[in-house]
Amino acid sequence: MDYSKLIDNPSQEKINKVLEHLTNLDIKYQIWYHPPLPTIEEAIEYWKEMPGTHCKNLFFRNHKGNKHYLVILECHQTLDIHTLEKKLKQGKLSFASPKRMEKYLGVTPGSVTPFGLINDHEKHVKVFIDKELQNTNMISFHPNDNRASVVVANEDFKIFLNMSKNEYEYI
Repeated sequence: MDYSKLIDNPSQEKINKVLEHLTNLDIKYQIWYHPPLPTIEEAIEYWKEMPGTHCKNLFFRNHKGNKHYLVILECHQTLDIHTLEKKLKQGKLSFASPKRMEKYLGVTPGSVTPFGLINDHEKHVKVFIDKELQNTNMISFHPNDNRASVVVANEDFKIFLNMSKNEYEYI
């Protein structure tokens, strides 16, 4: 597919980059376009007809600001940050700023996704994934822009993670 013909705005360019990356890895995907969905509450309405397990993606930094973590959960899960700090053993955590999201993942607030790892050329971000997601068949994320959602097979998502070469673990 010639992705250059699809690029008509910065949002579409981010999406096209993800789709091209998936295609280059021989990862089959389904894509749905929708209005911007910056929160889970807004997204759930649009995800009703989509297959797969839909995810919440949170981007944190440590207290020194020199380490960054992407945490992936099923979209209905709640997260207690203090419990997370104890599980990760990375010290005190806080949400990363929009500037850090852009620098390390190439995304803006409301569009955080593991597909942002394609922009982490220094492999700076460590990924923590809820172990409950290991057993799902299909999994969905925004493709670096919250105007679309992409569904891939979970086995293909693991291929994506391995090819990203970022450190990750299931917790």
